[in-house]
Amino acid sequence: MTKSREKNNSRDHGGGLDAAVAQFGGARKDWLDLSTGINPNPYPSLPFSLHSMTALPDQGAYQALIEAARKFWSVPQGAKIVPAAGASALIAALPALIGGQKVAIAQPTYNEHQAAFIAAGWALDPEHPDVQVAVHPNNPDGYLWQSTALHAPMAIIDESFADVCPDQSLIGETARPGRIVLKSFGKFWGLAGVRLGFAIGADPVLDMLAERLGPWPVSGPALDIGTSALSNPGWAQMTRSQLAKDAQRLDKIMLAAGAKHVGGCDLFRLFSVKSAEQWHQKLAQHHILSRIFPYSDHYLRLGLPAADGWDRLQRALS
Repeated sequence: MTKSREKNNSRDHGGGLDAAVAQFGGARKDWLDLSTGINPNPYPSLPFSLHSMTALPDQGAYQALIEAARKFWSVPQGAKIVPAAGASALIAALPALIGGQKVAIAQPTYNEHQAAFIAAGWALDPEHPDVQVAVHPNNPDGYLWQSTALHAPMAIIDESFADVCPDQSLIGETARPGRIVLKSFGKFWGLAGVRLGFAIGADPVLDMLAERLGPWPVSGPALDIGTSALSNPGWAQMTRSQLAKDAQRLDKIMLAAGAKHVGGCDLFRLFSVKSAEQWHQKLAQHHILSRIFPYSDHYLRLGLPAADGWDRLQRALS
Protein backbone atom coordinates (compact mmCIF):
# COMPACT_ATOMS: atom_id res chain seq x y z
CA MET A 1 0.00 0.00 0.00
CA THR A 2 1.20 3.53 -0.68
CA LYS A 3 2.24 5.81 2.18
CA SER A 4 -0.14 8.53 0.99
CA ARG A 5 -3.20 6.56 2.08
CA GLU A 6 -5.22 8.39 4.71
CA LYS A 7 -7.43 7.22 7.53
CA ASN A 8 -11.09 7.20 6.56
CA ASN A 9 -13.67 7.30 9.34
CA SER A 10 -16.69 8.12 7.21
CA ARG A 11 -19.09 5.36 6.20
CA ASP A 12 -19.91 6.82 2.82
CA HIS A 13 -21.01 4.48 0.04
CA GLY A 14 -21.95 4.44 -3.58
CA GLY A 15 -25.60 4.34 -4.49
CA GLY A 16 -27.99 6.63 -2.64
CA LEU A 17 -29.75 7.58 -5.84
CA ASP A 18 -32.75 8.92 -3.94
CA ALA A 19 -30.59 11.69 -2.43
CA ALA A 20 -29.24 12.62 -5.87
CA VAL A 21 -32.77 12.80 -7.26
CA ALA A 22 -33.82 15.07 -4.39
CA GLN A 23 -30.88 17.41 -5.04
CA PHE A 24 -30.66 17.44 -8.84
CA GLY A 25 -34.17 16.49 -9.92
CA GLY A 26 -35.53 13.96 -12.34
CA ALA A 27 -36.93 10.54 -11.54
CA ARG A 28 -34.94 7.41 -10.66
CA LYS A 29 -35.50 6.05 -14.16
CA ASP A 30 -33.84 9.16 -15.60
CA TRP A 31 -30.54 8.54 -13.82
CA LEU A 32 -27.44 6.63 -14.80
CA ASP A 33 -25.90 5.33 -11.58
CA LEU A 34 -22.14 4.89 -11.98
CA SER A 35 -21.40 5.28 -8.27
CA THR A 36 -21.17 1.54 -7.58
CA GLY A 37 -19.03 -1.27 -8.94
CA ILE A 38 -21.96 -3.50 -9.87
CA ASN A 39 -21.97 -5.23 -13.25
CA PRO A 40 -24.52 -3.30 -15.38
CA ASN A 41 -25.30 -6.44 -17.40
CA PRO A 42 -26.56 -8.87 -14.75
CA TYR A 43 -26.78 -12.62 -14.84
CA PRO A 44 -30.08 -13.60 -16.51
CA SER A 45 -31.77 -15.13 -13.49
CA LEU A 46 -34.90 -17.21 -13.95
CA PRO A 47 -38.24 -16.24 -12.37
CA PHE A 48 -38.58 -17.37 -8.76
CA SER A 49 -40.29 -20.68 -8.22
CA LEU A 50 -43.37 -20.65 -6.01
CA HIS A 51 -41.66 -23.19 -3.75
CA SER A 52 -38.63 -20.97 -3.18
CA MET A 53 -40.94 -18.13 -2.15
CA THR A 54 -43.31 -20.04 0.13
CA ALA A 55 -41.22 -22.77 1.81
CA LEU A 56 -38.38 -22.52 4.28
CA PRO A 57 -35.11 -23.33 2.49
CA ASP A 58 -33.99 -26.90 3.11
CA GLN A 59 -30.49 -28.25 3.59
CA GLY A 60 -30.44 -29.70 0.10
CA ALA A 61 -30.72 -26.21 -1.39
CA TYR A 62 -27.90 -24.96 0.84
CA GLN A 63 -25.66 -27.87 -0.07
CA ALA A 64 -26.30 -27.32 -3.79
CA LEU A 65 -25.23 -23.69 -3.42
CA ILE A 66 -22.17 -24.60 -1.35
CA GLU A 67 -21.01 -27.26 -3.79
CA ALA A 68 -21.49 -24.89 -6.75
CA ALA A 69 -19.43 -22.27 -4.89
CA ARG A 70 -16.72 -24.78 -4.00
CA LYS A 71 -16.33 -25.83 -7.63
CA PHE A 72 -16.56 -22.31 -9.10
CA TRP A 73 -13.93 -20.82 -6.78
CA SER A 74 -11.77 -23.97 -6.47
CA VAL A 75 -12.18 -23.90 -2.70
CA PRO A 76 -9.80 -26.23 -0.84
CA GLN A 77 -11.58 -29.31 0.48
CA GLY A 78 -10.62 -28.52 4.06
CA ALA A 79 -12.27 -25.10 3.95
CA LYS A 80 -15.84 -24.49 5.12
CA ILE A 81 -18.21 -22.30 3.08
CA VAL A 82 -20.74 -20.20 5.01
CA PRO A 83 -23.35 -18.39 2.87
CA ALA A 84 -25.11 -15.29 4.18
CA ALA A 85 -27.40 -12.48 3.12
CA GLY A 86 -24.59 -10.45 1.53
CA ALA A 87 -20.92 -9.95 2.31
CA SER A 88 -21.86 -6.97 4.49
CA ALA A 89 -23.64 -9.31 6.94
CA LEU A 90 -20.42 -11.31 7.27
CA ILE A 91 -18.28 -8.20 7.69
CA ALA A 92 -20.55 -7.03 10.51
CA ALA A 93 -20.60 -10.40 12.29
CA LEU A 94 -16.95 -11.49 12.23
CA PRO A 95 -15.26 -9.01 14.63
CA ALA A 96 -17.36 -10.17 17.58
CA LEU A 97 -16.40 -13.80 16.93
CA ILE A 98 -12.64 -13.46 16.43
CA GLY A 99 -10.27 -13.38 19.38
CA GLY A 100 -8.02 -10.32 19.69
CA GLN A 101 -8.02 -6.58 20.34
CA LYS A 102 -6.01 -4.95 17.56
CA VAL A 103 -6.74 -4.81 13.83
CA ALA A 104 -4.80 -3.47 10.84
CA ILE A 105 -6.86 -2.05 7.96
CA ALA A 106 -4.81 -0.28 5.27
CA GLN A 107 -6.51 2.90 4.08
CA PRO A 108 -8.32 3.99 2.07
CA THR A 109 -10.56 0.99 1.60
CA TYR A 110 -14.14 -0.19 1.96
CA ASN A 111 -15.12 1.42 5.25
CA GLU A 112 -17.55 -1.17 6.64
CA HIS A 113 -14.62 -3.28 7.84
CA GLN A 114 -13.30 -0.55 10.12
CA ALA A 115 -16.78 0.35 11.30
CA ALA A 116 -17.50 -3.26 12.24
CA PHE A 117 -14.28 -3.71 14.20
CA ILE A 118 -14.63 -0.38 16.01
CA ALA A 119 -18.24 -1.26 16.94
CA ALA A 120 -16.96 -4.53 18.43
CA GLY A 121 -14.43 -2.67 20.60
CA TRP A 122 -11.27 -3.28 18.59
CA ALA A 123 -8.40 -0.79 18.32
CA LEU A 124 -6.60 0.10 15.11
CA ASP A 125 -2.96 -1.00 15.15
CA PRO A 126 -1.12 -1.33 11.83
CA GLU A 127 2.12 -2.48 13.47
CA HIS A 128 1.13 -5.35 15.78
CA PRO A 129 -2.34 -6.52 14.80
CA ASP A 130 -4.17 -9.65 15.85
CA VAL A 131 -6.23 -9.39 12.66
CA GLN A 132 -5.42 -7.89 9.27
CA VAL A 133 -8.06 -6.89 6.70
CA ALA A 134 -7.11 -6.99 3.03
CA VAL A 135 -9.64 -5.89 0.41
CA HIS A 136 -8.43 -7.65 -2.72
CA PRO A 137 -8.69 -5.99 -5.24
CA ASN A 138 -8.92 -2.95 -3.04
CA ASN A 139 -11.82 -0.54 -3.31
CA PRO A 140 -11.27 2.12 -4.63
CA ASP A 141 -7.78 1.79 -6.15
CA GLY A 142 -7.71 -1.87 -7.23
CA TYR A 143 -4.58 -2.71 -5.21
CA LEU A 144 -3.83 -6.45 -5.33
CA TRP A 145 -2.44 -8.05 -2.20
CA GLN A 146 0.18 -10.77 -2.03
CA SER A 147 -0.09 -13.55 0.53
CA THR A 148 3.36 -12.60 1.88
CA ALA A 149 1.91 -9.25 3.02
CA LEU A 150 -0.58 -10.97 5.32
CA HIS A 151 1.45 -11.08 8.52
CA ALA A 152 -1.20 -11.16 11.27
CA PRO A 153 -2.33 -14.39 12.95
CA MET A 154 -5.76 -13.87 11.36
CA ALA A 155 -6.41 -12.28 7.95
CA ILE A 156 -9.79 -11.42 6.45
CA ILE A 157 -9.38 -11.23 2.67
CA ASP A 158 -12.33 -9.44 1.09
CA GLU A 159 -12.56 -10.66 -2.52
CA SER A 160 -15.84 -8.93 -3.33
CA PHE A 161 -14.43 -7.75 -6.68
CA ALA A 162 -11.99 -10.60 -7.36
CA ASP A 163 -14.21 -12.49 -9.81
CA VAL A 164 -12.95 -10.24 -12.62
CA CYS A 165 -9.42 -11.53 -11.96
CA PRO A 166 -9.74 -15.10 -10.66
CA ASP A 167 -6.07 -15.80 -11.35
CA GLN A 168 -5.24 -13.30 -8.58
CA SER A 169 -7.52 -14.89 -5.98
CA LEU A 170 -6.01 -15.88 -2.63
CA ILE A 171 -8.58 -18.63 -2.11
CA GLY A 172 -5.74 -21.12 -1.63
CA GLU A 173 -4.97 -19.38 1.68
CA THR A 174 -8.20 -20.77 3.13
CA ALA A 175 -6.70 -24.25 3.38
CA ARG A 176 -5.17 -23.31 6.74
CA PRO A 177 -6.58 -21.72 9.91
CA GLY A 178 -6.22 -17.98 10.33
CA ARG A 179 -7.29 -17.05 6.81
CA ILE A 180 -10.86 -16.17 5.79
CA VAL A 181 -11.89 -15.13 2.28
CA LEU A 182 -15.12 -13.20 1.74
CA LYS A 183 -16.99 -13.35 -1.57
CA SER A 184 -19.78 -11.07 -2.77
CA PHE A 185 -22.28 -12.37 -5.29
CA GLY A 186 -23.91 -9.03 -6.15
CA LYS A 187 -20.95 -7.27 -7.78
CA PHE A 188 -19.75 -9.56 -10.57
CA TRP A 189 -23.13 -11.12 -11.29
CA GLY A 190 -24.83 -7.71 -11.16
CA LEU A 191 -27.52 -8.83 -8.69
CA ALA A 192 -26.79 -6.80 -5.57
CA GLY A 193 -30.43 -6.91 -4.50
CA VAL A 194 -30.30 -10.69 -4.17
CA ARG A 195 -28.13 -10.18 -1.03
CA LEU A 196 -25.79 -13.13 -1.15
CA GLY A 197 -22.25 -13.49 0.15
CA PHE A 198 -19.87 -16.17 1.38
CA ALA A 199 -17.25 -16.61 4.09
CA ILE A 200 -14.69 -19.30 3.25
CA GLY A 201 -12.04 -20.75 5.52
CA ALA A 202 -10.70 -23.64 7.58
CA ASP A 203 -10.60 -21.61 10.79
CA PRO A 204 -12.89 -22.70 13.68
CA VAL A 205 -14.44 -19.22 13.68
CA LEU A 206 -16.42 -20.29 10.59
CA ASP A 207 -18.38 -22.74 12.77
CA MET A 208 -19.14 -19.93 15.20
CA LEU A 209 -20.18 -17.71 12.30
CA ALA A 210 -22.60 -20.32 10.95
CA GLU A 211 -24.10 -20.67 14.43
CA ARG A 212 -24.46 -16.89 14.78
CA LEU A 213 -26.23 -16.57 11.40
CA GLY A 214 -28.83 -19.17 12.31
CA PRO A 215 -30.59 -21.90 10.31
CA TRP A 216 -31.87 -19.82 7.34
CA PRO A 217 -29.31 -17.11 6.55
CA VAL A 218 -30.12 -17.02 2.81
CA SER A 219 -33.52 -16.70 1.13
CA GLY A 220 -34.94 -19.39 -1.13
CA PRO A 221 -34.76 -17.22 -4.28
CA ALA A 222 -31.13 -16.30 -3.49
CA LEU A 223 -30.24 -19.97 -3.12
CA ASP A 224 -31.76 -20.76 -6.52
CA ILE A 225 -30.16 -17.81 -8.31
CA GLY A 226 -26.76 -18.28 -6.68
CA THR A 227 -26.62 -21.98 -7.50
CA SER A 228 -27.58 -21.35 -11.10
CA ALA A 229 -25.03 -18.57 -11.60
CA LEU A 230 -22.14 -20.35 -9.89
CA SER A 231 -22.83 -23.41 -12.04
CA ASN A 232 -22.39 -21.40 -15.24
CA PRO A 233 -18.65 -20.80 -15.77
CA GLY A 234 -19.24 -20.04 -19.45
CA TRP A 235 -21.27 -16.95 -18.59
CA ALA A 236 -18.57 -15.88 -16.15
CA GLN A 237 -15.81 -16.16 -18.73
CA MET A 238 -17.80 -14.26 -21.35
CA THR A 239 -18.60 -11.57 -18.79
CA ARG A 240 -14.96 -11.11 -17.78
CA SER A 241 -14.04 -10.52 -21.40
CA GLN A 242 -16.79 -7.93 -21.87
CA LEU A 243 -16.05 -6.13 -18.61
CA ALA A 244 -12.37 -5.83 -19.55
CA LYS A 245 -13.29 -4.23 -22.89
CA ASP A 246 -15.75 -1.86 -21.22
CA ALA A 247 -13.21 -0.82 -18.59
CA GLN A 248 -10.74 0.10 -21.32
CA ARG A 249 -13.47 2.03 -23.11
CA LEU A 250 -14.20 4.00 -19.95
CA ASP A 251 -10.51 4.79 -19.52
CA LYS A 252 -10.32 6.22 -23.03
CA ILE A 253 -13.37 8.43 -22.52
CA MET A 254 -12.13 9.78 -19.20
CA LEU A 255 -8.55 10.34 -20.36
CA ALA A 256 -9.85 12.26 -23.37
CA ALA A 257 -11.88 14.43 -20.97
CA GLY A 258 -8.77 15.31 -18.95
CA ALA A 259 -8.82 12.79 -16.12
CA LYS A 260 -5.84 10.70 -15.06
CA HIS A 261 -6.18 6.99 -14.47
CA VAL A 262 -5.24 5.96 -10.91
CA GLY A 263 -6.42 2.38 -10.60
CA GLY A 264 -9.44 0.17 -10.08
CA CYS A 265 -10.50 -3.13 -11.57
CA ASP A 266 -12.74 -4.19 -14.43
CA LEU A 267 -15.90 -3.33 -12.46
CA PHE A 268 -14.90 0.22 -11.50
CA ARG A 269 -12.18 2.71 -12.37
CA LEU A 270 -10.54 5.34 -10.18
CA PHE A 271 -9.46 8.63 -11.72
CA SER A 272 -7.71 11.74 -10.49
CA VAL A 273 -9.18 15.09 -11.54
CA LYS A 274 -8.52 18.69 -10.57
CA SER A 275 -11.73 18.95 -8.56
CA ALA A 276 -13.67 15.77 -7.91
CA GLU A 277 -16.58 17.78 -6.53
CA GLN A 278 -16.88 19.83 -9.73
CA TRP A 279 -16.82 16.70 -11.89
CA HIS A 280 -19.38 15.08 -9.61
CA GLN A 281 -21.66 18.11 -9.87
CA LYS A 282 -21.29 18.36 -13.64
CA LEU A 283 -22.18 14.72 -14.15
CA ALA A 284 -25.10 15.00 -11.73
CA GLN A 285 -26.52 17.87 -13.75
CA HIS A 286 -26.78 15.33 -16.57
CA HIS A 287 -28.36 12.85 -14.15
CA ILE A 288 -25.24 10.69 -13.93
CA LEU A 289 -24.20 9.67 -10.41
CA SER A 290 -20.47 9.28 -9.72
CA ARG A 291 -18.53 8.48 -6.56
CA ILE A 292 -16.31 10.91 -4.69
CA PHE A 293 -14.58 10.43 -1.35
CA PRO A 294 -14.32 12.50 1.85
CA TYR A 295 -10.56 11.90 2.12
CA SER A 296 -9.61 13.15 -1.35
CA ASP A 297 -10.35 16.28 -3.37
CA HIS A 298 -9.20 14.56 -6.54
CA TYR A 299 -10.48 10.97 -6.56
CA LEU A 300 -13.45 10.23 -8.80
CA ARG A 301 -14.65 6.64 -9.16
CA LEU A 302 -16.93 5.43 -11.93
CA GLY A 303 -18.58 2.11 -12.53
CA LEU A 304 -19.33 0.85 -16.03
CA PRO A 305 -22.38 2.04 -17.98
CA ALA A 306 -24.79 -0.38 -19.57
CA ALA A 307 -25.01 -0.34 -23.37
CA ASP A 308 -27.42 2.61 -23.44
CA GLY A 309 -25.30 4.71 -21.06
CA TRP A 310 -22.09 5.25 -23.00
CA ASP A 311 -23.42 8.04 -25.23
CA ARG A 312 -24.92 9.81 -22.22
CA LEU A 313 -21.59 9.78 -20.42
CA GLN A 314 -19.76 10.98 -23.53
CA ARG A 315 -22.18 13.90 -23.98
CA ALA A 316 -21.99 14.88 -20.32
CA LEU A 317 -18.20 15.13 -20.53
CA SER A 318 -18.12 17.02 -23.80
